[in-house]
Amino acid sequence: MSEESTVILDGTGIERALTRIAHEILEKNKGVENLSLVGIRTGGVYLAKELAKRLEGIEGATVQVGEVDITLYRDDYKGQSLNMPVGKTDFPFTVEGKKVVLFDDVLYTGRTIRAAMDAIMDHGRPACIQLAVLIDRGHRELPIRADFVGRNVPTSIKESIAVRFDDQQKPIEVVLEK
Repeated sequence: MSEESTVILDGTGIERALTRIAHEILEKNKGVENLSLVGIRTGGVYLAKELAKRLEGIEGATVQVGEVDITLYRDDYKGQSLNMPVGKTDFPFTVEGKKVVLFDDVLYTGRTIRAAMDAIMDHGRPACIQLAVLIDRGHRELPIRADFVGRNVPTSIKESIAVRFDDQQKPIEVVLEK
C-alpha cells in the first residue's frame, strides 16, 4: 500500500457491514422467500456470496446467487476494442417474478448498475430489483440510488476506492487511493 492509500474498512469492518446489510435485506423483504442475489463480476459476485452465507445463517434457508458480466451492456462498449474479454453471466434460477438484490462492491457513476439491470432484464422480468453496495462514493451520473449501503465514503473525482480480496475471494479491506 502506498503512502497515498488509506484503509477505510478492514476485514472486521467489512464483515460488520455485510451483516448489517443482510439484516436490512431481511427486514425489507420479510425474509428470503422468492429472493435471489446477483453479483456484478467480479467483486460484486464475491460479496454476494458472502452475503448469501449471512442470510442463510440468519434465516436457515438457502439463497441462490447468480452473477452478471456487464461488458456487452456498457455504454462505452462501442468505443472499446472488439477483443474486450467477456466474462460469464450465470443465473442458476429464473429471474422472472423474483425479488433480485443486485450487489456491487463500489457505487460510483451508476453506469455499471444501469448496465447490470439491462442484463438482468434480458433474462426475464423480476418482481423488483434492489441494489446493495459495500461502498457508495458518490458522483452519480445517472439517477441510481442504493437500497442497502455498507458505508458512504465521500470522495473527490481524483480519488479511487478498491476492495481487496484474498486468494479465497474473501474481502479483506477497502482502500481509498489518492
